[in-house]
Amino acid sequence: MDVELLARLQFAGTIMFHYLFPPLTIGMGLIMVIIEWAYLRTKKEVWHDAARFWTKLFALNFALGVATGIVMEFEFGTNWAAYSRFVGDVFGSALAAEGIFAFFLESGFLAVLVFGWDRVGPKMHFFSTLMVALGSIFSAIWIVVANSWQQTPAGSHVVEHEGVLRAEITDFWLLVFNPSMVDRLTHTLIGAFILGAFFVMSISAYYLLKKRHEEFARRSFTVALIVATIASLLALVTGHDQAKKVAATQPAKLAAFEGHFETGEGGAPLYLLGWPDSKAETVRFGVKIPGMLSYLVHWDTGEPIPGLKEFAEDERPPVWLPFQTYHLMVGLGMVFIGLTVVSLFFLWRKTLFTKRWLLWVWVFAVIGPFLANQSGWVAAEVGRQPWIVYPSVQDGVAQAGLRTADGLSESVTGGHVLWSIIMFGLIYALLFVIWIFVLNNKIQHGPVVSAAGAGEGGFLAAGASRLDRDEGRSLTETGDEEPGSGKGGEA
Repeated sequence: MDVELLARLQFAGTIMFHYLFPPLTIGMGLIMVIIEWAYLRTKKEVWHDAARFWTKLFALNFALGVATGIVMEFEFGTNWAAYSRFVGDVFGSALAAEGIFAFFLESGFLAVLVFGWDRVGPKMHFFSTLMVALGSIFSAIWIVVANSWQQTPAGSHVVEHEGVLRAEITDFWLLVFNPSMVDRLTHTLIGAFILGAFFVMSISAYYLLKKRHEEFARRSFTVALIVATIASLLALVTGHDQAKKVAATQPAKLAAFEGHFETGEGGAPLYLLGWPDSKAETVRFGVKIPGMLSYLVHWDTGEPIPGLKEFAEDERPPVWLPFQTYHLMVGLGMVFIGLTVVSLFFLWRKTLFTKRWLLWVWVFAVIGPFLANQSGWVAAEVGRQPWIVYPSVQDGVAQAGLRTADGLSESVTGGHVLWSIIMFGLIYALLFVIWIFVLNNKIQHGPVVSAAGAGEGGFLAAGASRLDRDEGRSLTETGDEEPGSGKGGEA
């Protein structure tokens, strides 16, 4: 059994499962801040109840994100000990900064966010929501710093200590703002905002189709749609900037993304789709735009782009998987732009919520951002191969990288890794089932009218609302209020 292949598959599976949750919580955090801000400005209880409902779902996803992220730390030691020794100085600083500046901030205020509704004032609760949202963003910053350093190392040098190569920090801030960090961070955060907004719209569209909690659903959908439209358009801009950075710092990766084998004298084409064949060094069944890749990189359709043949065979990344995942991400991004812009037009015409076919599209559209986020990371990481730390040039001096095969633990065997893959696979399958079950339970239960929002009905209505909160039943389900009355809240 190939230890390297099994270790890579295990880490890929671990991080892809974990990566279902951090982008979702980052995106939901922004939506929650906007909704609570709307409540502070208007004092309308529907905003208050919406904030309570989305906070419940946020807390669920946050918990799963923490639980699934811990496993990766252990895999660094069990499967990738040589890699951990090489990057320990760099990653230790970045991960320590995440713990100090991000995780403590996020987890500290999370208790106030989840349990402080009746214990702190609205302004303090809004501040807590803002801190949790910022904490999740800060966490993403330091993780992206560490990962971007692997792609474009800077602020460090490689030294040999007792026969072991190690990367040591020479300039902390140069390390933080390495050449690809800003472009990768902005694109990652925007992808998270798209996912969070699509998640909110999916659930809101479901309620509208079922004619439940309609005012709550309309307001939540509207906020999320505006966020999704802006983020989808920005994703096109940040994605273009990141691709240009890849062309400058990792030309072999860009060539793999585009199935570009031959440099040639003319401009490089842009493939819309196709089936790369590395052995034949061509893209079969390809649909391409001549010169467009050169134009996007250099604003010149005749400028050559280095092809994969420019690189030694043992330094070329795989082509088929990065090509397909990269094009899937880009294609989904264009779909997001079209879907959000069309929906925003119908919202402006005040006909959006009457189009049931479009609402059904939104119920299932949340699958798209999940796929786009996953495929983007797969393209970026597989496209970096065969390097786990990409070699770089700093101040004209070549800096050694680290090949993936050289990052493995010396003592781990294929049997060890295979057994842990099976065990963790069963645990993750169970976690996934639990996540879907609890998430579906909360969605089916829906927001519940808060006692504070029952003022128009007088004392009896307030009492009925309190009873429903105590028993954990929706007013819509018990018949005390007509479906779609717009009141919402949390059990």
